[in-house]
Amino acid sequence: MTDNEQKPPVSAASPRRLAGTIWPLRPRRDQGRDMALINNHEAVGMEGAPRLSEASARDYFELLKPRVMSLVIFTAFVGLVLAPGQINPVIGFIAILCIAVGAGASGALNMWYDADIDAVMSRTAKRPIPAGKVLPQEALAFGLTLSAFSVTILGLAVNWLAAGLLAFTIFFYVVIYTMWLKRTTPQNIVIGGAAGAFPPMIGWACVTGGVSVESIVLFLIIFLWTPAHFWALALFKMGDYEAVAVPMMPNVCGEATTKKQIVVYALLTAVSGICPTMLGFASLGYGAFATAMGLGFIWYSLGVLRMANDDQRMVPAKKLFAFSIAYLFAIFSALLVDHVIVEMWLNAGGMI
Repeated sequence: MTDNEQKPPVSAASPRRLAGTIWPLRPRRDQGRDMALINNHEAVGMEGAPRLSEASARDYFELLKPRVMSLVIFTAFVGLVLAPGQINPVIGFIAILCIAVGAGASGALNMWYDADIDAVMSRTAKRPIPAGKVLPQEALAFGLTLSAFSVTILGLAVNWLAAGLLAFTIFFYVVIYTMWLKRTTPQNIVIGGAAGAFPPMIGWACVTGGVSVESIVLFLIIFLWTPAHFWALALFKMGDYEAVAVPMMPNVCGEATTKKQIVVYALLTAVSGICPTMLGFASLGYGAFATAMGLGFIWYSLGVLRMANDDQRMVPAKKLFAFSIAYLFAIFSALLVDHVIVEMWLNAGGMI
């Protein structure tokens, strides 16, 4: 793609009229030169001399996607605590730190690659790169450095299986999801959601040095949760995704199909949520709580299903999006509390 090639026009059609049309594989990368606020003069200065970065520590912190990173840290910590065996607290802290830094590195590399579309979408326009606070090459160097650091330290300090899983997670999120799936298929979130589901498995591997059925269940809870969570967002952000030619499910397959898919994945998520009890590594108390939360997830998804196609406010979709975040934190919090209570009960019983 050269600078002389002409940009494809952005369709002015309504998002709801896109169902059944052939979606472009991806927007041209040269669109980013017009979309972003950063240009060559800003990168090298008006007189051609390289300029020093004007980014603050806060700007670099924002590159790490801290809200996403907080979920990664929490689920990885739960996986580490639930795993059978012991880990030195200092080593455990290093493990969680490395997983957090690896997740942040993925976020920085994602923002580097997606700077063109981030500048157009209302939800992402104020991110550091499109806002002109961080240069793309700075974000790239930052992300690559953190990736290498996190994987290497995790391997040296903990074990190389956990480090390998972390490296694969970064690769999957940046290359498989961001660079490939996101702009080519409406199943981008379904497949790409695996990247966000690996942290509890990595935490588990930090303690055990392996992968087990239990850690796979923790993976599946997040993996099956992801589509309903993001498609709820995609429903009320259809205009943004249309403007940047990202083929999200509502834009390509239509709202009706998306709503049905949301219900299907809500059901699958609810079932996966009670699997820890069914497999014996969580109590009946946890199972009852997970069942109640799963029914809530299904209830909100049915609200989206009943939502009119011409609903401009899309309140049910926004409610499902908010509840889905609460659901995941609640499920992993319940697993953590349940494990601690069971451990205390067993220890007390052993003292009698």
